[in-house]
Amino acid sequence: MGVRLLVLAVLSVALMVVDARFSLLKPARSQMSLVLMDAYWITDLPGRLWEGVASQFGSRTELVAENEKLKTENLLLQGRMQKLAALTEQNVRLRELLNSSALVNEKVEVAELIGMDPNPFTHRIIINKGERDGVVLGQPVLDARGLMGQVVELMPYTSRVLLLTDSTHSIPVQVNRNGLRAIASGTGNPERLELRHVADTADIKEGDLLVSSGLGQRFPAGYPVATVKEVIHDSGQPFAIVRAVPTAALNRSRYMLLVFSDNRTAEERANDAAQAQESLDAQGGGPVIPATVPKTVPPPAAAITPATATPAAAPAASTPPAKPAASKPPTAAKPPAASKPPASQPAARPAAKPPVTAPATTGRQE
Repeated sequence: MGVRLLVLAVLSVALMVVDARFSLLKPARSQMSLVLMDAYWITDLPGRLWEGVASQFGSRTELVAENEKLKTENLLLQGRMQKLAALTEQNVRLRELLNSSALVNEKVEVAELIGMDPNPFTHRIIINKGERDGVVLGQPVLDARGLMGQVVELMPYTSRVLLLTDSTHSIPVQVNRNGLRAIASGTGNPERLELRHVADTADIKEGDLLVSSGLGQRFPAGYPVATVKEVIHDSGQPFAIVRAVPTAALNRSRYMLLVFSDNRTAEERANDAAQAQESLDAQGGGPVIPATVPKTVPPPAAAITPATATPAAAPAASTPPAKPAASKPPTAAKPPAASKPPASQPAARPAAKPPVTAPATTGRQE
């Protein structure tokens, strides 16, 4: 009996060493996860049964009150969605004007928590989405309140997620109020993060919201990470002690989102944006030019018409003394001919003639 126990102990130590230093056992672990899926489902079955029984025996008044509350929240959310839809469309138009990427919203997929790592010194959870569902290593995970962590191990139908509060995890963040950048590291406490190497004179204070900065291209920018809880300044130290509380409910969230962000390179984004701009110019660029050209032509025509009116008035003044007034109406019909001048030369000639007729009339009066 003692020999068997010794052999099993030596075999266990050897397997642990091989698993820690080599990747030979990863395929076996992936296949074992298929068997453990049933175990996770069976262990979670009592909780699901209890929830089903409790929901069946809930009182009618509670259900009615909850229904009214959900209707009210639904109306409020619909109103907010209308505003968000308008803002999204406006953002799309502004991005097109700035010749930037057309990607606005990341693709997400809902995942469910099915297990937790029993090791108290590591903060890892297991979700029911794996490699067969398109999950990749390093993929961000968030809940309804903020970022939770990232995928660190893949299996066919499940994945392991490393939470933000793990002592081996760090994430680049920035203060939402002023854009100050920092690194938020896990402390091993599920309700605390620490900001490393923040200058003692940095503009950061209690209550500031920390959001992901997007540096490192691992986490998408703009998602809530934590809220600053305490800032300790020590005159003898170059860096301040900054403690923050994660915004995500790391110990209470059951459903979470897997974020599929844009994996294109900067060159690919620039090429796609240039192609989008070219197609936009091809569609709307042609009709704009003819519409603007005619608008510049009417002002000279309007300036010429008063000049054509003055010569008509001058011959009318010379008609009363002479009988050939009847012959003048044909001359009055000449203004249509004077309408020819889109050019400037015909307009200049009639303007020069009135000074000639003026001295003739003055001679007759003498």
